[in-house]
Amino acid sequence: MRYRMKQKLLSLGQDFTIEDEEGNGVYKVDGRAISIGAKYSFQDMGGQELAFIAQKVFSLRKRYQIFRQGEMAAEVIRSFSWLAFLGSDRLTIDVPGPDDYSVQGSFFRREYRFTRGGQQVAEVSRKFFSLSDSYGIDISDGEDQVLILASAVVIDHLCDTDEARDND
Repeated sequence: MRYRMKQKLLSLGQDFTIEDEEGNGVYKVDGRAISIGAKYSFQDMGGQELAFIAQKVFSLRKRYQIFRQGEMAAEVIRSFSWLAFLGSDRLTIDVPGPDDYSVQGSFFRREYRFTRGGQQVAEVSRKFFSLSDSYGIDISDGEDQVLILASAVVIDHLCDTDEARDND
């Protein structure tokens, strides 16, 4: 399934809409404008919360927890890598059990891949859509669509905070 993720330009928090290939709204993400650490509510178009993302503020590495129905479904952990200086970022999505996701590529350019068990299961790329304020997320059938899309929201937040820090 291919999705298009667009950040809403005029919003108090960091809000997103996620559309299918035909441009139909499928999900919306409500970023909390005032909070300690990043917080996002991942919802269907009817406003029902499907996942909640919260940044773990007091941690040596950047960590974000993704909750479903009050239970932690995954933890997104940014890895430190010397390859980041060469434009290659990495992170791990730790899910219960042995099926963790690994994400690698250029987060800043929105060109990266999700793998699990050595197999590519999703790709994020601006090449899917020509608009500069959006990018495509192509997810293999049978994969956890909401978890991968919520993780892409985390990566977008990481890029924005890195960019803001670099401009200070």
